[in-house]
Amino acid sequence: MFDELFIQKLHSIIRHAGNFILKESKHFDKNKIQHKNTYDLVSYVDIQTEKYLIEQLSTLLPEAGFLTEETHHHSQKEWLWIIDPLDGTTNFTRQLPSFAISVALAYQHQIQLGIVYNIPTNELFFAIKNQGAFLNNKRIFVANNPTLTSSLIATGFSVSRFDKVHAHLSIVEHIITHSLGIRRMGAAATDLCYVACGKFDGFFEWYLNPWDVAAGALIANEAGAITSDFSGNGNYLYGKEIITAQPLIYHELLSIIQKHIS
Repeated sequence: MFDELFIQKLHSIIRHAGNFILKESKHFDKNKIQHKNTYDLVSYVDIQTEKYLIEQLSTLLPEAGFLTEETHHHSQKEWLWIIDPLDGTTNFTRQLPSFAISVALAYQHQIQLGIVYNIPTNELFFAIKNQGAFLNNKRIFVANNPTLTSSLIATGFSVSRFDKVHAHLSIVEHIITHSLGIRRMGAAATDLCYVACGKFDGFFEWYLNPWDVAAGALIANEAGAITSDFSGNGNYLYGKEIITAQPLIYHELLSIIQKHIS
C-alpha cells in the first residue's frame, strides 16, 4: 500500500519537524505559553509544527483529510491523517525528555500507519498495519514478563478532567503494591511505544484523544500488544479510555482496572 519512497518522505518530514522542535526547546520562552484551560498548555511550537505537517502531508497524500490537535481540522475523506504535533507540551516547556510528534494515517476509519518520534531521545517508532513495528528501523516486540509482579506499568492523568481521580489513584495504589512500579512520563504516544519496545509492560489512561493514541496504539499492537477500552472492547480511539499491554499481563491489568471502576 505504501511504497519505499512514500515511507522515506514521511520519515524525512517527521524528522525535519522534530529538529525544529528540538531547536526551539533549547531557548524556549515560557512567556509565550498559551493555555487551552488552566493546566493544558499550547505554544507557538505546537502551532507552527502542526502547520508544517499539514502542508507537507498534503503534498505527500493530496487526497487525505486531517484530524489535528491544535486546529481540529476534520474531514470525511476516506484517507485521514491524525496528528499531534507535540505530545507532551508541558515536558517540552520544562525540557523533560519525553515529548513527541505523533502521526497516524487512517483509511475508512481503520489505522493503517503510525509514526511517533520521541524527539529528545531520537527514537523514531514506525508501523504499518500487519507489517510489524520498528524503532529506528529495527524490529521491536513487547516484553514477555509473565505476571504483573514482574512488570513495569505506565499511566497518565488528565489535566482537564478530574472525575476519575479517586478510581485512578486506587488502581495506581494496587499496581504500586503488586508490581515493579509505575511511571508517569507525560506523553501518551511515547508511553504506548515504550510498551511496544518492552520498556513498559502496560499502559492505561482516561480522557485521551484520537491524536494522542492513534499512532502509538497501532505501533504497540504491531509489536504484539493487546489494546482495548476498559470494557475489553475496541473503542479506544474515540472512547476516552485505553489500556495496552503485552499479552501475558493484559487480562490481569484489565481486571484490576475493572475492579476499581465498577
